[in-house]
Amino acid sequence: MTDVERAASLFAGWEETMVWSCLQGVMGRLESNGDGTAGMICNQDFTFLAGRPDAELLKRAPGPILVPRSPDWHPLIEAFYGPRAVRELRYAIRKEPEVFDREKLEAFAAALPAGYELRPIDEAMVPVLLSEAWSRDFCAAFDSPADCCKRGLGVAALWEGVPVAGAGSYCVYQGGIEIEIDTRKDHRGRGLATACGAKLILECLDRGLYPSWDAIDLRSVALAEKLGYHRAHPYPVYWIG
Repeated sequence: MTDVERAASLFAGWEETMVWSCLQGVMGRLESNGDGTAGMICNQDFTFLAGRPDAELLKRAPGPILVPRSPDWHPLIEAFYGPRAVRELRYAIRKEPEVFDREKLEAFAAALPAGYELRPIDEAMVPVLLSEAWSRDFCAAFDSPADCCKRGLGVAALWEGVPVAGAGSYCVYQGGIEIEIDTRKDHRGRGLATACGAKLILECLDRGLYPSWDAIDLRSVALAEKLGYHRAHPYPVYWIG
């Protein structure tokens, strides 16, 4: 067994789609500290750390979000980055394939305010979404607009032909996607995130994909629960400034 293979074994059983994606060879990269006693998986904005805390490995961590598997990494991260490392809680959401109520989701997706319409994210829309900070993560994981539409899945709410809310694929893995959802600030509070999230979940179910959800805050937890998910547990992450 190579040191990289030993490092990969440190992530076994971690219920995290970005970890799965990397281990499946779909997205992301795995690095070892050299002897396989520590490893990191870098996928999108996240770096997952497992095994024995290792300062040399941490030096190569791109961030900006570090997710340690065990608390013995915390002192090393805090000592290495100092005040640049801000510890926050995220909220894991249970992965329950049979939990969704299609009728309820269809009602949410149909309940758009007048003047808005839902459309699938297509190749022509991808550059528009990538051009704005609030929407770029719907498509940023992919190599091209064509790749985004081939491997990813997403839906946007349009106002006067312009995307103002959406739900897309932050990451993909074998059998599912990791949902990214957001609304442009001037269109928030109108139920657009609920409609987009419901529509994307339905699209996933129609294609035999699991729509995984991980919540950045309690507002995201509340939306997930509204759509049928159940909260699992909070876990610490470090934002590196």
